[in-house]
Amino acid sequence: MSDETELDVTDLDRYMGVPMEPGLLKEPVATNDIRRWVQAMHYPNPLHYDEHWAAASRFGDLVAPQSFTVACDTSHGCSPAQVGKIPDSHLIFGGDDWWFFGPRIRPGDHLICHRMPYDYRVTETRFAGPTCFQRGDTLYVNQRGERVALQRSTAIRYRPRKAKEKKLFSDPGEPTWTDEQIAELEERKLAFIDQIQALGHDPRPFDGVAVGDRLAEHVLGPHSLASFATEWRAYPMTTWGATRKGPTSLTAEELGYTREMAGAEGDRDVERVNPELTDGAYHGPSRGHLQPRWAEHIGMPRGYGYGASMGAWVLDYVSGWAGEWGMVVSASAQYRNPAFTGDATILNGEVTGTRIDRRGRHLVDVAVDVRNQLDAVLAKATVEVLLPSEEQVAKGAIRDGQDLGAVR
Repeated sequence: MSDETELDVTDLDRYMGVPMEPGLLKEPVATNDIRRWVQAMHYPNPLHYDEHWAAASRFGDLVAPQSFTVACDTSHGCSPAQVGKIPDSHLIFGGDDWWFFGPRIRPGDHLICHRMPYDYRVTETRFAGPTCFQRGDTLYVNQRGERVALQRSTAIRYRPRKAKEKKLFSDPGEPTWTDEQIAELEERKLAFIDQIQALGHDPRPFDGVAVGDRLAEHVLGPHSLASFATEWRAYPMTTWGATRKGPTSLTAEELGYTREMAGAEGDRDVERVNPELTDGAYHGPSRGHLQPRWAEHIGMPRGYGYGASMGAWVLDYVSGWAGEWGMVVSASAQYRNPAFTGDATILNGEVTGTRIDRRGRHLVDVAVDVRNQLDAVLAKATVEVLLPSEEQVAKGAIRDGQDLGAVR
């Protein structure tokens, strides 16, 4: 039996390159949507939650971090990477590529998400044998018709039965932290906070950045079911009745999730009567994150974090270093291992390149390494950042991101 026969992907081809129904939240972005987001993502940048700090910024008011873009979708960018039925399958996030075009998201903005499946490949993995790596694009456009960002997400679609057999994620048991160890983690978290506070509203000039410069480490956790639930609820799509579902919306079972995991997620009729049965925290494919029994059912040792959130951690980490006058232009992240309950996550970054491109933009490349307290790699990412030059700072030519030469 071939790999592709064992993992039936015959339904996928008819979807590739065909635009899907756009995703749209019913209401515009609210100020507390942004505050709730940075709280859930452990991003203590007052630009996004403190109205007094934000009033003194170049934006003049609260503005969303770039990572918040994914929260404006009705499926955190996953829909175009999971369309097409693979029988008896499950999925986890495998990575994200991002391109940002300049406009920032503010309270009152209302984004529409244009989605298209991109491609897929099947390969043998240590995790679950034959595995499908499927990619899909989501273009985020605001109410003024401005392109905000393009996301290319990768879904890893696999057979849970195979993952349980292979037991790639050996479980040493959820770690227990002493009071002294927790205090040490809290002390280490101050490095990232101090970096944000020290820069304040000042620019980080391109001319002062050199290859080999290291970013302050960013420590998150220890994670818990409570912290993962907080993440889940920070996505507005998880609020009952928040999304517009059109006539072509697919249920989880129609996408091929195992019957035990599918539940009624995506079922419009059930949602109108009893939305709790369509709520991913309690039922359906997402419950493995928050319910250990169902985590084990899909090959995980215990509750685990969300791939889209891991991508947000990376974007926030570099954005906090770049400051309010900088902007992430592009990012590419590959997720290697989930963040599990009880674990801490540590992000480290280093400048690997600086250049002025043909358009005169001053760009910095940052390599980001994401690990847990056992030094297991959770993610690797490369992030391209736009910074102002000292000349631009001196001339006052940095009134908004587009003045720096952001992509249009």
